[in-house]
Amino acid sequence: MDRAKLPLNALRAFEASARHLNFTRAAIELCVSQGAVSHQVAGLERRLGVALFRRLPRGLALTDEGAALVPVLADAFDRVGATLERYAGGRVREVLSLGVIGTFATGWLLERLDDFARAHPEVDLRLMTNNNRVDLAGEGLDYAIRYGDGAWHGTHAEPILAAPLSPLCAPHVAARLANPADLARETLLRSYRADEWPRWFALAGAAAPPLRGPVFDSSALMVAAAIASHGVALAPPVMFARELAAERLVQPFPVELSAGRYWLTRLMSRRESVAMLAFRDWLLARADRNEPA
Repeated sequence: MDRAKLPLNALRAFEASARHLNFTRAAIELCVSQGAVSHQVAGLERRLGVALFRRLPRGLALTDEGAALVPVLADAFDRVGATLERYAGGRVREVLSLGVIGTFATGWLLERLDDFARAHPEVDLRLMTNNNRVDLAGEGLDYAIRYGDGAWHGTHAEPILAAPLSPLCAPHVAARLANPADLARETLLRSYRADEWPRWFALAGAAAPPLRGPVFDSSALMVAAAIASHGVALAPPVMFARELAAERLVQPFPVELSAGRYWLTRLMSRRESVAMLAFRDWLLARADRNEPA
């Protein structure tokens, strides 16, 4: 079919009528008369050589041919609408898909996103959280912010922010901790990296007790458990500045273990777009200053 001669009004009339199964309600949605909708649908049926509806005394019913056409048109109109929404201020908004570990999202990124939106209104940021296990290619991500040593196969990684670990707990729990050895009497909340608590105790000059506390895949969830008095978390204080300032959370000892940092990662095969470079430059500049939101 010649694209220049596609009956777009008729296709829109059919799609609206198929959703409502009623010409009158479709006409109200499209701000035209009921007769105009009926005429456009009839013209489309003649053009295609098939009946798209069965006309009933009270409404419409899709034929098999009509039912097959509906999802194709709905998807096409949705895609056109999504593309048009990307135009703002006379230029196209470029989509940027970002995966981010939940702790960094809630502890640092989210409260600064308004600053990025003001600086780069042309970037349509799509944010997805993960627990540090992420498939950049499989999830269609441009970037992923992750925690670790920066060594991920096939991935380019740039350091964002240091995030050493230290015990964090509720104030009344901290009140009974005079030295690191006292932690042996507490429930020690753990991440899936089993060596972190033993390494912290070695750095603090104390013997590591047997670890029996629950295991979390998110530092944010672990610290929430600590605030609720379920134990002592080993987490990065820099990600919980608000809770520490509000004294809902206490860092009882100054000893901090450098077990990793946050990284901005992308596939080595992924060429950076204009939107990616804008986000990268903004992120690294804000992290370098590490200013409050």
